[in-house]
Amino acid sequence: MGTNHPTKVTVQAVIQAPIEKVWSYWTEPEHITKWNQASEDWHAPKAENDLRAGGKFLTRMEAKDGSMGFDFGGVYDEVKLHEVIAYTLGDGRKVEITFVNQGNETKVVETFDAESTHPVEFQQAGWQAIIDNFKKYAEES
Repeated sequence: MGTNHPTKVTVQAVIQAPIEKVWSYWTEPEHITKWNQASEDWHAPKAENDLRAGGKFLTRMEAKDGSMGFDFGGVYDEVKLHEVIAYTLGDGRKVEITFVNQGNETKVVETFDAESTHPVEFQQAGWQAIIDNFKKYAEES
């Protein structure tokens, strides 16, 4: 596996909500800060989002006990309302999220380039936990 062909990892969820609500909750900073964490001991105290091709986004991810944190950000490559969001992370990895309208529910499929520091299974579990957290938030709000 070379840097030109990173491992692609996919996570997904079906959210019991219409696509308009799912899109809004996925992209608006006031919602992002409420769901974008992999576990209860983490949170996202800040989110910024310029949702357009060439626009930047940043989410601050921190352990609630203050022991560690990092900025998760990048630049949008493609944004198609209610269909797809694609972006490049600060380290050059690519991410694509597709939104599939299924009537009163929405399928969200997120595919990302794995990084080389952590095992792929670890990364997949973390990203799946975040999308599961999103599903819970969107369905309960």
